[in-house]
Amino acid sequence: LQAMSGSEQDWLALRPQEPSPSQCCGSGCKPCIYDVYEKELAQWERAKAMQDKSLLIGKKEQSSNSELNPDTFTAFSVSSVEQLTEDTYQYKFELPGNSSLRLSLGQHIVLRGVVNGLEVQRAYTPISPGNAEGYFEVLIKCYEAGLMSQYIKTWKRGDMVFWRGPFGGFPYRPNKHGELLMLASGTGLAPMIPILQSIIDDEEDETFVTLVGCFPTFDKIYLKPLLQDLARYWNVRIFYVLSQETSLEKLPWSYQENTYTGRLNEDLMKTIINSCRRKPFVLICGSSAFNEDMSRYLKASGIEENSCFVF
Repeated sequence: LQAMSGSEQDWLALRPQEPSPSQCCGSGCKPCIYDVYEKELAQWERAKAMQDKSLLIGKKEQSSNSELNPDTFTAFSVSSVEQLTEDTYQYKFELPGNSSLRLSLGQHIVLRGVVNGLEVQRAYTPISPGNAEGYFEVLIKCYEAGLMSQYIKTWKRGDMVFWRGPFGGFPYRPNKHGELLMLASGTGLAPMIPILQSIIDDEEDETFVTLVGCFPTFDKIYLKPLLQDLARYWNVRIFYVLSQETSLEKLPWSYQENTYTGRLNEDLMKTIINSCRRKPFVLICGSSAFNEDMSRYLKASGIEENSCFVF
């Protein structure tokens, strides 16, 4: 075997690394990390064929110009950490000056973490308004055995964290739908908040909103003060479905009339849809099992697939 020439070895060292499956967050981002790799590989092959390394100069893995970018990761500084429940936290990140992420409604961003040498990526939806200036906030549930959770739990104020995006989103237009029915399980609440906020902030928008938040227990409802505040608006109703509570008696009285115990099943779905003031357009966000169940119950309640959007 002929020994590899020094220049061959140089080129191999510059070849982009194929992502590992753990690096893909599975949220259907465009570009996905694999798309970025394909693009960089083509760039590398072109440069190698022409023996011109200057063609690779544009390749950058992460940027520090603090502009969110779908292709590369940008570092943002953690400005505060607030524990909301035993396993859920609200993290605030600093944006330079009075800049804003300028997200469309319900868009998500992708976080990169390295745990035990393994790179992991996950998608999260900021709960702050898309035009919030100088900061953005993310709601994150940490799992006991989750790789990314182990990394996130180490965050403290001043840490630099890498994000890229934005991706996805729900193409919302004011007054397009008579009523939005939002079905959220746990942190599935995240994409609903900016949409709700934009409706109440727009005096011209007369869309009715019914938000159904599914949580295990009363203690595990996130963002209670914010939700209570939103529920005061004339066009907003909020229901809670608590799968592990058996009785409403221990709940504060202000929650008793809009809370159900047990699971959100087909019968309860029909009750909620019948109480809607107009035929609803439905937004769904939760685990894949939750999303599948909800789609099935909606179908049984006569809601067509083209009247639903799953985050």
